[in-house]
Amino acid sequence: MLHRKKYFRSMATSNSNSNTTSVSMKLLVDSTRGKVLFAEASKDVVDFLFTLLSLPVGTVIKLLSKDGMVGSLGKLYESVENLDDTYLQPNLDKDMLLEPKATVAGANILPLLTNNVDSNAKKFYMCSYCSSRSISDVHGTPCPNCSRGMNSEMTYVSPSPTVARPSEGGYVKGVVTYMVMDDLEVTPMSTISSIAMLNKFNVKEVGALEEKVVNLGMEEGLKLLKASLETSTVLTKVFLGNKKA
Repeated sequence: MLHRKKYFRSMATSNSNSNTTSVSMKLLVDSTRGKVLFAEASKDVVDFLFTLLSLPVGTVIKLLSKDGMVGSLGKLYESVENLDDTYLQPNLDKDMLLEPKATVAGANILPLLTNNVDSNAKKFYMCSYCSSRSISDVHGTPCPNCSRGMNSEMTYVSPSPTVARPSEGGYVKGVVTYMVMDDLEVTPMSTISSIAMLNKFNVKEVGALEEKVVNLGMEEGLKLLKASLETSTVLTKVFLGNKKA
């Protein structure tokens, strides 16, 4: 037990010295079973994971591609794509279904999935014919002042995650490290909770454990999103390449 405490004290020290602006997490891998036991994660990683819960279904299908979806939602998405506009209600834009807007507290984490391009959720329009100060997020909305279509585009620019802000934003506080399980269960992390996890997984030999630091970019973000819909061993499948997971 003393060896375990020393081991996790070392992990905690290493994590506290890391670059807090990077989006990465440290996996604890059982090399004998080829399985991720859990991961140490920062606020940014947890905010990203929680943001997945707020994504509209249409956005998820668009990100993963309709052909890569499990089940029939991909076909439903394709039906809307192929449906002629003459069958739609007047003033209804297909993008309301195909590219729904996700305005959420953790939206600053979405660039992990969209490669910093989330323009469909960040465009606004104003009237170019009069001095109205009204704006709309739907192109062509009648101006309340002159009734002409509001079509002069204004693009919202979100602050970079590395830029200091008055508040942290996102969903969780950044003063602690979080534990992310293989099935994406998230809890605050402590030495006691880490040791409890080792006991839960019946780990007898600390020497069989390996640390693996992984970064989260667009590719990894999309893989996490897809794996979360397919398996309960998400981290193992994405970062260890376990096709059976």
